Amino acid sequence: MEKSKSLLTKKDITKSFWRWTFFSHSNYNYERLQSTAVVNALTPALKKLYSDDKEEMKKAITRHLQFFNTEPNFGCAILSITIALEEERKLGASGIDDTGINSFKTGLMGPLAGIGDTLWQGTIIPILLSFTLAFGAEGNILMGPVLFFLSHFIIMLAISYKLWMLGYEKGKEGILKLMSGNLLKTVLTFAQTLGAIVIGALASQFVAISSPLSVSLGQGELVIQDLLDQLIKGLLPLALTLGVYYLLRKKQMKTTHMLVALILFGLVFGLLGIFA
Repeated sequence: MEKSKSLLTKKDITKSFWRWTFFSHSNYNYERLQSTAVVNALTPALKKLYSDDKEEMKKAITRHLQFFNTEPNFGCAILSITIALEEERKLGASGIDDTGINSFKTGLMGPLAGIGDTLWQGTIIPILLSFTLAFGAEGNILMGPVLFFLSHFIIMLAISYKLWMLGYEKGKEGILKLMSGNLLKTVLTFAQTLGAIVIGALASQFVAISSPLSVSLGQGELVIQDLLDQLIKGLLPLALTLGVYYLLRKKQMKTTHMLVALILFGLVFGLLGIFA
């Protein structure tokens, strides 16, 4: 979406970005989810565009109070493109009406949320945890939680800002072209694979479960844990991790219920001497 004329400055676009970054989940509610945060983020740009027309300003706020929900860091491009659409509308571009703008937002919020969740929760966070958890477990606050928080925030901010500016500059055609290309599919496949590898490594390192059971065989004794280690090293941690994943992902078990179940599991089988 090439802009022959611009009514907004980079300062206006950046101001909206900061509002979305820090308040994307403010007033989060189950009726419209992020809609009020959307209006809050878009307000600096809308005020600049419709400062001379209060009725159009009211209409703009009303149309952006519709249901909206996406992953805030990757999905932020939707809102910067929305700003570009509002600007084009103000400049007199044809075919940009209330229905079109809202259809664009609702059409992309799901796909971009899926991409964002995959990159953040499935790849970036596990990678950061892989080298900060060990320090945190040893009581190193600086290299543990502090480093994790700062690394996560810096990476998140850099990616979000870049996507926000690209969304405004390239418009919806640029985002749709990116989503339909092979590059994004390749990146997502790589991210999912890398995330699974890292999570597997974390499970083997931090999931501590073993069996003290042994079986008497004549004059000797067979230690169950030694047998399991000869079959597959870390078999019990792997089995427990896969079991938790199955219950959470496939059976839709609540996280709080899963935590209680794990506590009871450890307590009961620990007292019975089956697992340690």
